[in-house]
Amino acid sequence: MNRHNINEKAPKKVTSFINGNWVEPNESKQKIPVKHPADERTISVLYEADANEVKEAAETAKKTFESGIWSKASVDDRKTVLLSIKELILENKEEIAEMEVANTGAPIAQAYGRQIPRSAMNFEFFAEFISQVSSPVFDQNPDYITYVRREPVGVAGLIAPWNAPMALATMKVAGAIAFGNSCVLKPSELTPLGFVPFMNLLRKAGLPDGVVNMVNGRGNITGAAMTQEDNIDVIAFTGGTETGRQIGSESGKTLKKILTELGGKSANIIFSDADFERALDAAMLAIFSNNGQQCLAGSRILVERPIAKEFKKRFVERVQSLRVGDPFDPKTEIGPLISKDQIEKVMSFSEKAEQSKDTKILCGGKRVESLKRGYYFEPTVVEASDNQNIICQEEIFGPFATILEFDGIDEALEIANDSEFGLVSYVWSTDIRKIMRAQADIRAGVVWVNTPLMRELRAPFGGYKNSGIGRDGGEWSRNLFTEEKTVSIPLVDFPIAKLGEINE
Repeated sequence: MNRHNINEKAPKKVTSFINGNWVEPNESKQKIPVKHPADERTISVLYEADANEVKEAAETAKKTFESGIWSKASVDDRKTVLLSIKELILENKEEIAEMEVANTGAPIAQAYGRQIPRSAMNFEFFAEFISQVSSPVFDQNPDYITYVRREPVGVAGLIAPWNAPMALATMKVAGAIAFGNSCVLKPSELTPLGFVPFMNLLRKAGLPDGVVNMVNGRGNITGAAMTQEDNIDVIAFTGGTETGRQIGSESGKTLKKILTELGGKSANIIFSDADFERALDAAMLAIFSNNGQQCLAGSRILVERPIAKEFKKRFVERVQSLRVGDPFDPKTEIGPLISKDQIEKVMSFSEKAEQSKDTKILCGGKRVESLKRGYYFEPTVVEASDNQNIICQEEIFGPFATILEFDGIDEALEIANDSEFGLVSYVWSTDIRKIMRAQADIRAGVVWVNTPLMRELRAPFGGYKNSGIGRDGGEWSRNLFTEEKTVSIPLVDFPIAKLGEINE
């Protein structure tokens, strides 16, 4: 597939998916154009779900949950279905990847190499996890045995972002249904297309209708209705920090459990004793993969002064050699940004960098002039002298790297922690003392040492500070999507006080 025949394959209309069926398009509903960011053409139309449609999806999920058809299914049965979903994702990877690229503009090579395999792996991981995990039994008291049951929460409201739609949404879906919940999924209104083939394969995998439902629309309409819906028991959200605050506030009114994975402005600390070539390669990956549109991007590159001049020279040379172009070309390394709003946002930071006395644009900083259509922005590198500058503090979410120099570990850690965010961080060094000091003192939910972008699904993932509340992955997803019930059973008879007994 290429961008010239997207219109032939993309669904013309996208609606909600409730109880195993696509909702009939209602022309009175708000219609949102779905654009291909490489040429700005409208390739599909999304019919926005209003509060009534969200309620229908949530009530369907609740009814399905209460029926027990999935919530009381055996672990072996659930595992079989999850593994079947994994296989069907891989069997349909071409269609899913093409729809993903048509929506996001992410390079097709990265969709095949990372996003779709990760989507399949999410279901495999939770299938294996539920078959192995156990709960504690307490037998210290010889007169009792006490054990802990894990039971599904009920209905999970899952709100996914546009930057890696399938990979991030399926992490939530797989986690929710693995433990017996039903769910209502809301993808971003910008990126609904990959979920059309995904929803269609669920029944084939053996998942009962009504376990996974989907509604589409904007956050302030469809998303808000989800957070206010009484039939939804838990909200898992990935997206912007401001939206996360609103979700937390609204969810609190109905005492929903919540998980929020929010923004980042991650520090990539490169010490002078690091393996220079590996650190250089990894710095490129950490900021420019997925067109720079990822919350865990290493967007602040902190380089120790003895190697800073050489690093900046080599880094800029590599950035200027990045292949920018059609996301359906397997050789493309940088595609277009997601939307007109996003490219204007990134451009505004470039303008701020031009105007500031603390910054210098080393390369990029403007739209790609040779590509007349599409939201293409040149991969950009800006040198900054003050971490308090706006381009070092705010999440830009594009192919936009900022480089700061530092002297010694104390200054490196001070700069790294001087941020309202704390999602991930990167440390490059061959000195174990520096590594151990850095991993202990960095205020971030994940610290990657001498590696870029490694996700261990058994371990918790989430952020400090304004990067979110809660964690997912393995045991932490189980905590989110289950309730704990303590059961105590006596092993011997014992006297019970006879309150109110009338003595003759």
